[in-house]
Amino acid sequence: MSGQFDGKVAIVTGGASGIGAAIARQLAGEGARVIVADRDAAGLDAVVAEINKSHGSALSYEINVADALEVEAMIGFAERECGGLHLAVNNAGIGGPSAPTADYPLDGWRQVIDINLNSVFFCIKYEITAMLRSGGGAIVNMSSILGSVAFANSPAYVAAKHGLVGLTKVAAVEYARHGIRVNAVGPGFIDTPLLSKNLDDATLKFVAGLHPIGRLGRSEEVSALTCFLLSDAASFITGSYHLVDGGYVAQ
Repeated sequence: MSGQFDGKVAIVTGGASGIGAAIARQLAGEGARVIVADRDAAGLDAVVAEINKSHGSALSYEINVADALEVEAMIGFAERECGGLHLAVNNAGIGGPSAPTADYPLDGWRQVIDINLNSVFFCIKYEITAMLRSGGGAIVNMSSILGSVAFANSPAYVAAKHGLVGLTKVAAVEYARHGIRVNAVGPGFIDTPLLSKNLDDATLKFVAGLHPIGRLGRSEEVSALTCFLLSDAASFITGSYHLVDGGYVAQ
């Protein structure tokens, strides 16, 4: 692995499994000191132990990202324990209920918007503040293919992911001249616990077939794009939304 992130401090939310865990592993493998954040304490401990055993550097941070005060405290922890913040991946998210818009439960709407959109605002608000003190940085917000297209019975998720893309663009324009880049990644359906726990085998097979490439994506494929966008190789890329979707949105 390269040392392209040597000396950098990174935060990855939703890092206890799936896409977040893959990103945390890659960042650490390429030299970053990674704060892995999630509500799942056991998952956090496993990912952090794996990274440290592989001679990377990681710390765990248990958090509810939908609480602005907890997010602010997490950023303070990064600065206090690691000396600053340079990279962030706002990946935490949930799927939410499945129902048509007129029947969608109000509590489900609030929960999805809180975790998938409000939390990203809280994160970038405090991450940018810390990155200004660190001399710049790069942020990737984890959107979805549903940040640009619809999916029936998922109004809250689709609204949140569309909103996240807009938030990404605004922050990128505001802070480009301060040396902070902000981009969004839109995965297709990825083979993660979030998917496998909520869909039976027949539905998983159907969903895989929705992609022209004929399969589900892998977490490592999303991580590769995300880490590129965080790297100096992407120094002229900001305010944009990048798909890793097996051709789904091209149809």
